[in-house]
Amino acid sequence: MKILITGGAGFIGSAVIRYVLTNTGNEVVNLDKLTYAGNLESLAEVSSSERYTFEHVDICNRAEVDRVLAHHRPDAIMHLAAESHVDRSIDGPAEFIETNIVGTYTLLEAARQYWQAMAPGKKANFRFHHISTDEVYGDLPHPNESANAAEHLFTEQTAYAPSSPYSASKASSDHLVRAWQRTYGLPVLVTNCSNNYGPYHFPEKLIPLMILNALEGKPLPVYGKGDQIRDWLFVEDHARALYKVVTEGQPGETYNIGGHNEKQNIEVVHTICDILQDLRPRERSYRDLVTNVKDRPGHDMRYAIDASKIQKELGWTPEETFETGIRKTVQWYLDNLEWCQRVQDGSYQRERLGVTV
Repeated sequence: MKILITGGAGFIGSAVIRYVLTNTGNEVVNLDKLTYAGNLESLAEVSSSERYTFEHVDICNRAEVDRVLAHHRPDAIMHLAAESHVDRSIDGPAEFIETNIVGTYTLLEAARQYWQAMAPGKKANFRFHHISTDEVYGDLPHPNESANAAEHLFTEQTAYAPSSPYSASKASSDHLVRAWQRTYGLPVLVTNCSNNYGPYHFPEKLIPLMILNALEGKPLPVYGKGDQIRDWLFVEDHARALYKVVTEGQPGETYNIGGHNEKQNIEVVHTICDILQDLRPRERSYRDLVTNVKDRPGHDMRYAIDASKIQKELGWTPEETFETGIRKTVQWYLDNLEWCQRVQDGSYQRERLGVTV
């Protein structure tokens, strides 16, 4: 089996490629534009494999996407290429519209033309797997507001109510993918995941930002009270789930993927501080660096996923608890500080984004 993975140099995409090349005999074609968040160093351990090919291509470039499909003849497409940072989408939504909506449309049309021309046997087995986010659902009741908040979880039937330019662009792309299945019969799969964390995460995201700032004795900015709740999913668990979906999932279905780890942001930051205190002690507690800052516009208060469908139908459950996964993550950053320095090429220096109103 040959899988075309868009956005394979990104955080989740690179984890999927590492998983496929390490744990299966399948071939991978990595199609990536290499934006600021794409880094081929994340694939150094597998890039010499004879089953790996890299194509430096923008998904908005239809001619190049057509060329890649015609040349490599993949059996499945896993679409992870996306602009993904909420704060950046507040400051500059245009890129999110272009990549996440126009890019997905372009890829869908190229995939449809490619799929329709396939031989019947291969055509029946082809899959277009669109990887999305739980942020498309909006937010859930918070324990501060509802005594029975824990009973509310995102399911595959939850109505969409995106809050940010990022989540609105992802919701739009989800709708496009489902429309291409219903209108044209393209065999699609959609997954919506909770917050990922783990090795090779770009430093603008919460967990790596906190780790790196703490190591340098810089403030640890926490939005508002830090009581926003997220469900945390270790990226390697997510990679396993995505491979299960593309190889075993039912076309036309949606699968929610979550880590069963609801945590307030302030809990996450305090946990990172305590692990650093254990692994790299300092005289004053790392917790002293926590600084509350003005919340971002339209900040959703709680996300939580019901992942029972993928467990029942495909037999996937996360292997990492938050406690084991976050310790592995902190240790990885301590061991790979040179990677962190190289990935920050001058375009991002851990300044706050998303303050435009």
